[in-house]
Amino acid sequence: MMMERRVNAGASLGKRFIVAGGGTGGHIFPAIAIANAIKKISPDAVFLFVGAKGKMEMEKVPQAGFAIEGLSIAGYNRSSLIKNVGLPFKLAKSFFQVSRIFKKFKPHAVIGVGGYSSFPVLRFAQSKNIPTFIHESNSFAGKSNILLGKKATKIFTATKGMEVFFPAEKIVISGNPVRDAIKKTGLSKQEALQYFGLAEGRITLLSLGGSLGATSINKAIQKDIDLLEKNGIQLIWQTGKLFIQEAENCVRDKKNIYVSDFISNMESAYAAADIVISRSGAMTVAELCLAEKAVVFVPYPFAAENHQRVNAQQLVNENAAWMVEDGKVNEELIPAIVKLSLDKDQQHLLKVNIKKMGISNADEVIANEILKCLN
Repeated sequence: MMMERRVNAGASLGKRFIVAGGGTGGHIFPAIAIANAIKKISPDAVFLFVGAKGKMEMEKVPQAGFAIEGLSIAGYNRSSLIKNVGLPFKLAKSFFQVSRIFKKFKPHAVIGVGGYSSFPVLRFAQSKNIPTFIHESNSFAGKSNILLGKKATKIFTATKGMEVFFPAEKIVISGNPVRDAIKKTGLSKQEALQYFGLAEGRITLLSLGGSLGATSINKAIQKDIDLLEKNGIQLIWQTGKLFIQEAENCVRDKKNIYVSDFISNMESAYAAADIVISRSGAMTVAELCLAEKAVVFVPYPFAAENHQRVNAQQLVNENAAWMVEDGKVNEELIPAIVKLSLDKDQQHLLKVNIKKMGISNADEVIANEILKCLN
């Protein structure tokens, strides 16, 4: 009830925005960053987020200080067609829920960031001639955003060359909004190493696999953990929930290794690291560009339209990162890390080039453009 009162109390003030989408941090954190940037420019703006029930946005958005409503919706399941039987019913139900939300909140504009809830919300807004704005974080646009882009007011993209997906006159190349904690960290490497209980003067490897972990990366590290130790490489290992027990067993008698299923203090992890192993989701790529790290990407091979490989390849083409295919990780990943750890010049070159691809003010660019369109 408190959440509902907060939304209604501010409904008479400023512009009212619905922000739709979620499912992953790659959608949620940019959405929050955009909302905060609009609030800085227009403090009387009012926001209501719309997400999918049971997804992480239902927790993360209220933590950031915004109200949220959840839809009864799920995405298309590529691995099991039988699980899609109820999808049309859920989609129809979500449109009724969206209609109720719009009638109550009366938005001036809708911002979509991708995820299950984004499509019905923006489609409904477009049917009512309410301005819609899309943020496409990946280098390969999702099908929903492609459909919605035809009637969108503006489309914000992370990279150039997106005319193949969207009307060119609607595109604004903004980059991907990154959390302030990543952009503005004042942490020294010494402080960060102390946070993880690691030693100075050694190459520090950070391995990321998302909240659920990356099985292929985890298995490769488990297999070659002695090779890392032999070459003086210490490790910050984010394993995900499914691999934490195996990882803890693997490193039980080893020093200079920090293991956790999830690292919430990512700014410290970036500050401590010399080399990073990571999947190549759009937001992780954006963060690593601003963190200025030497990165070996392992794209998730089952991402829609293989967009993670496209994301990584753009940096590889600029000599701003290395890439190891998921199917070759077990044999090639840790040897590549060892090779990179011994080559200071290559580390420096990767850091210099990845820095060139970082955009620190994407949230401000998007906020200013949205407000300009509404004036």
